[in-house]
Amino acid sequence: MRSEPPITVIGIGAGGWPDLSGTAQSTLIGSEVIFGGARQLELLPSDVGARRVPWPSPLVPALPGLLEAEHGRRVCVLASGDPMFHGIGTTLTRIAGAGRLRVLPHPSSVSLAAARLGWDLATTDVVSLVTAPVETLGRLINPGRRVLVLSAGAHTPAAVAALLTRHGHGAATMTVLEQLDGPAERLVTGTADGWTVPDGDPLNVVAIECGDGPARAVVPGLPDDDYRGDGQLTKREVRAVTLAALAPAPGELLWDVGAGSGSIGIEWMRAHPSCRAIAVESSADRTAVITANASALGVPGLRVVHGRAPDALDGLPRPDTIFIGGGLTRDGVLDRCLTALGPGGRLVANAVTVESEAVLAAAYAKLGGELSRITVQRGSPVGGFTGWRSFMPVTIWSTVIR
Repeated sequence: MRSEPPITVIGIGAGGWPDLSGTAQSTLIGSEVIFGGARQLELLPSDVGARRVPWPSPLVPALPGLLEAEHGRRVCVLASGDPMFHGIGTTLTRIAGAGRLRVLPHPSSVSLAAARLGWDLATTDVVSLVTAPVETLGRLINPGRRVLVLSAGAHTPAAVAALLTRHGHGAATMTVLEQLDGPAERLVTGTADGWTVPDGDPLNVVAIECGDGPARAVVPGLPDDDYRGDGQLTKREVRAVTLAALAPAPGELLWDVGAGSGSIGIEWMRAHPSCRAIAVESSADRTAVITANASALGVPGLRVVHGRAPDALDGLPRPDTIFIGGGLTRDGVLDRCLTALGPGGRLVANAVTVESEAVLAAAYAKLGGELSRITVQRGSPVGGFTGWRSFMPVTIWSTVIR
């Protein structure tokens, strides 16, 4: 029985056909079907006789059917730069399996940009705005940092400049690198607050070099003033301790139940770019505030669900960790959260009233875990002197599902 021909994924840059290796060129010449974006397909010479199929939109749902329709044929897929770096190669791996693919990469646009600028990629942050909102960049902005942005199109540089300026980093230097490694390559440099460059080529990378500007911590416990809201906010000191108990790890999903201003879910997602969170909140006004806070603090991907637990939890993807910040005394909330977690899942709940403390005390007596109580005092003026102002004590219960 003959084996299925591999799907060859070939990275191609703005330089087109002449910059491809001999192996890549001969593979394309010998193929029967070539998939790719319209711009990429146009880079091939006329003597490549394979049938050319431009990608449909939306692409991902159509991919399995497209590949199945070409069963048994020699198939090539064109990708921009390195197919395994924010590219189609990773998507094809999920669908067809790594064993079915043969990948011939080209230098990524990020590698080419770093080479032009003399930047060390190991110390440079990279963010893709191809499918993410520009607010995602906010998580990475800090004095002295260098960031390379994969653009969604010609409009991205102006959007980046506006965001940097809003965040107090208008003095940041921006370099837009268009058509890298192609005959029309162009670099344009300016400052964010002085960016008046008209939209250029849609194939571009934005390089940001932050100078002076406000710093924002990368550890939990952002200042309370960073959050908008009606006062339903886990205070900074308690938030830091709570996030330590939640122990965010890359790729994990958090349910933030009774999210208030959204601070726990937001700082969970700020811990690592792959951390995900769903904020569940019964107040419509607060859900709007959560969305605004998440965008302002660089995690616009936070999912906000308007509804009251436990009913609002139905149908949500299974979490790795749950935080309950409100609703502990409501029938079924704690039980529903405990049953949603699989083995090794973590639950952390905070209580400030006698009634909610009683719920946690009963859960601790039945299930064990860790129970702690935190009292925060902050210095405040007392006439011409300074005294201690106490906040309500917070009881924290955490447990791991066995």
